[in-house]
Amino acid sequence: MVGITDLPFRQLCRELGAGLAVSEMTTSNPALRNHRRTLLKLDHTGEQEPRCVQIVGTNPEQMAQAAKFNAANGAQIIDINMGCPAKKVCHVAAGSALLRDEPLVKRILESVVSAVSIPVTLKIRTGWDPLNKNAVTIANIAEQAGIQALAIHGRTRECKYKGNAEFETIKSVKKSIRIPVFANGDITTSQRASEVLDYTQADGLLIGRSAQGRPWIFREIDYFLKNGVLLDAPSSREIQDVMIRHISELHAFYGEIMGVKIARKHIAWYFTHIDSSLMPLVKKSFLFQEPAQQLDFIHHVFNQYIHKNNRAA
Repeated sequence: MVGITDLPFRQLCRELGAGLAVSEMTTSNPALRNHRRTLLKLDHTGEQEPRCVQIVGTNPEQMAQAAKFNAANGAQIIDINMGCPAKKVCHVAAGSALLRDEPLVKRILESVVSAVSIPVTLKIRTGWDPLNKNAVTIANIAEQAGIQALAIHGRTRECKYKGNAEFETIKSVKKSIRIPVFANGDITTSQRASEVLDYTQADGLLIGRSAQGRPWIFREIDYFLKNGVLLDAPSSREIQDVMIRHISELHAFYGEIMGVKIARKHIAWYFTHIDSSLMPLVKKSFLFQEPAQQLDFIHHVFNQYIHKNNRAA
């Protein structure tokens, strides 16, 4: 979720029902620590507690130092990423590539846990490829190293985001360790969330891509799990208000030039969920260079298409 779970999006998700929002993945390389993009990733101004920072890397000492640095700068939980399948991450043997090297996993986890006094959590996949699923082994290494909670995406690194997530491995992991386990992958509806929890007996859920353009999914799932009935979908007026606020906060957080660029994908995700037939119109908005143009466009689409259609229905 790099480039997505920035401070404005984390705050929005928390307000709409997420119990915890983890920062974007940040490198453990100290040479990149003062890069503007890295500094923005580590901005927690006004953020609800607990503040959780995710780090990635392959060097146990660097990872430990990164954990110390983030703890000193406001992090209250350190999350270690061993689940990212991106080529640029796996190319340097970080992220999910680490799952191939169990001794190195052990050294990294022990180094980070011993370096800080705050909780350390871990995100993994089921393994490197379908023939090499070692999540149960990694989970036991993690528990013994002092990891406080484990999140598992139900795919291997080789699978990336293709096909369907499987939850049998997560179920097996849950049976093998005592620390909390969070299930992740293809949890797109409230009913699916309930099914995954029932099947895996996981302690919680991790939602990523399903929240893109639909940050209210957290309150919908929470309501269904507590009451057994579906929560009414947000009205078009509420969605418009959420969009305007989110996009405005991106402009303010990143500045006008970068804010407009980053907002484009969010605008597309929102409108894709509302009405995919609007996408040709939305794509034209990618040419906008000014914050006001994007905000005016959102108002225009809602007033000319979405609200009118809702009244007609």
